[in-house]
Amino acid sequence: MDPAKNKIYHVDGFHSRTFLETYCANKPGITLEEGSIKLIIEELHYFFKFANIKGGTLIDISIGPIIFHLYSACEYFKEMILLRFNDHCIIELKRWLHDRTGAFDWTDGLSYISEKEGKSSQWEEKSLKLKETIKHILKCYIDRENITDPLEVPQADCLLITNILGAISRDENEYISNLKKFTKLLKPGGQLLIYGALNATYYMVGKEKFHAFSYDENFIRKAVEGEGFVINHCHVRQRKKKNDLTDWKAIIFISACKN
Repeated sequence: MDPAKNKIYHVDGFHSRTFLETYCANKPGITLEEGSIKLIIEELHYFFKFANIKGGTLIDISIGPIIFHLYSACEYFKEMILLRFNDHCIIELKRWLHDRTGAFDWTDGLSYISEKEGKSSQWEEKSLKLKETIKHILKCYIDRENITDPLEVPQADCLLITNILGAISRDENEYISNLKKFTKLLKPGGQLLIYGALNATYYMVGKEKFHAFSYDENFIRKAVEGEGFVINHCHVRQRKKKNDLTDWKAIIFISACKN
């Protein structure tokens, strides 16, 4: 398939449950088995535990209807605002948040983080804690200067971006422009946390192939610093197993402070 004809996440959208079953279900041969979800959980668990990052509001902008990366964060912030570009993803998140029939089962990721925190028997309490912390799930629009237009959201103490910039950016200029729009949601002195997939060109959702903007560590570092951030921590983990679902080469985690 011509890469130019791959679908674009925020333009074409995808079936949210198919995305979850592909990348988040605990089934042999998919990403949870490979460990990338566990890598994100581990990274954020240790980061929040030792970096002393806490505050009032965390804004999360992530791909799909994922929530596993928020289990650690809910212990350190009073409230969370989740922003998503896809209506189906918002519906999926609200189905889980309000315990509606057919909600996706996040038990595996929840059990894993509870075990990391030494509270393996308290995973249900952890789930309730996260749900209580999430105050809003909102639609956002990358083609607007204020991505939550017509709504205004308060600037956050922490902005968490997970695997979304590469999905909505077609090239370097769009990536930098989108990053600039995202970081307007952060208070001066606030903490920026970015998770991304390095050197990816596509990812599959069912039989549909979606675009991923390919970038390396040097590019994302320059992009973050170019927006006036000081990088405090950068960690790259190489991919150990390959499959046909996506071709990313490594996962990068960056924490940076807004001057």
